[in-house]
Amino acid sequence: MTLGVVALFTFCDPIKDYVQANPGWYWASYIVFFVTYLTLACCSGPRRYFPWNLILLTIFTLSMAYLTGMLSSYYNTTSVLLCLSITALVCFSVTVFSFQTKFDFTSCQGVLFVLLMTLFFSGLILAILLPFQYVPWLHAVYAALGAGVFTLFLAFDTQLLMGNRRHTLSPEEYIFGALNIYLDIIYIFTFFLQLFGTSRE
Repeated sequence: MTLGVVALFTFCDPIKDYVQANPGWYWASYIVFFVTYLTLACCSGPRRYFPWNLILLTIFTLSMAYLTGMLSSYYNTTSVLLCLSITALVCFSVTVFSFQTKFDFTSCQGVLFVLLMTLFFSGLILAILLPFQYVPWLHAVYAALGAGVFTLFLAFDTQLLMGNRRHTLSPEEYIFGALNIYLDIIYIFTFFLQLFGTSRE
């Protein structure tokens, strides 16, 4: 679904022009994304019971697809295709590696938390510096760090979902597991887009 929306927003010029000219839809999608994410992440009831879990996951996916599609519309078509290909290869490789390796990523929660905090504060510093001066190399370092961190999170969430590790998800939490893996992939794609993407003229 997300791939289809990204392709539509990238290749169809009238839709691309419309979404760029109407940022209100972006903010509406962001609010829907935020509310559904908090509901699915924090409330065990809605995410465990059919059909509410699938309804919320569908709404969440649609809102995230719109956000990702709008972001992609600002980049060159070749860049978007390149980043989609890189993301697909990275995700496939990490998934296969997570299934085959004896290394337990689920035991590295502390390391992942430190990396996530590093990414958060780096983003905060960039946001403060941006109005005064854009520093391309600093932004590239941030994007590379983000792609690396969420690649590790993808390995962590994959092993968490498949079980047979130190920490596992309950079978009832399959929606939560799918949500985390989906977000990891989206974040990897957006960071690759920042790293390798070329803006439209």
